[in-house]
Amino acid sequence: MNRITTLFQQKTHNILSIYFCAGYPILDNTIDVIRTLEQQGIDMIEIGIPFSDPMADGEVIQEAASQALRNGMTLRYLFNQLKNIRKDVHIPLILMGYLNPIMQYGFEHFCQSCKECGIDGMIIPDLPFKDYMEEYRSIANQYNLHIIMLITPETNTQRIYEIDNHTKGFIYMVSSAAITGVQKDFNKQKQAYFHRIKAMGLHNPVMIGFGISNKQTYQSAATHASGCIIGSKFISLLKKENGNALKAITELKEILNQ
Repeated sequence: MNRITTLFQQKTHNILSIYFCAGYPILDNTIDVIRTLEQQGIDMIEIGIPFSDPMADGEVIQEAASQALRNGMTLRYLFNQLKNIRKDVHIPLILMGYLNPIMQYGFEHFCQSCKECGIDGMIIPDLPFKDYMEEYRSIANQYNLHIIMLITPETNTQRIYEIDNHTKGFIYMVSSAAITGVQKDFNKQKQAYFHRIKAMGLHNPVMIGFGISNKQTYQSAATHASGCIIGSKFISLLKKENGNALKAITELKEILNQ
């Protein structure tokens, strides 16, 4: 069984997923970050594939991606880093990246490399749902990989149900239509959006991401979903601590519980 599916069967609330950009701030600390996060109790990890035009990402992740590319990170290099990760890491691992570098690598080749490394799924923000259904889903399924789709406040009800019926793992619920980045709180409009999605009774678990950076946003999101995804805040702390993942995740936990 896919590790993502197993996680959500074993744990239904307060799941914490951390996103970081591979190769940032240090080219070769990808494995150390992953191991440290698992050791510190993180439930799931999203490994960012750096790209030169990350249109859905805010300044923090854009900067991280640019620096990772300057450091020499490539998709091929990342797979080489990950080739032995399953010797001692057991939590779900997801690759998150844009379609362009994945297509340059070759989608089926990408899926095969994911399978060989023990990757459980992928998030491709700019993959249209129609293309997913017609071209990508069947290939990913052959390799037991979950393609996680995103929904936003602008995603209509019919499309949300279609995504729910034709994907596995979880649904990535973007907290707002804006780019990634820190938010102080979630306003009434966003709270209403959270309530609306929760009331739909979806089959897949829902994880909320974008803008979670403090206790208020963390608890608000956790109340309305199976868990939260934190990226920009962790990356900022990782930069502050010069790549020391233990210090970064320790500080993040303190912030979320203040």
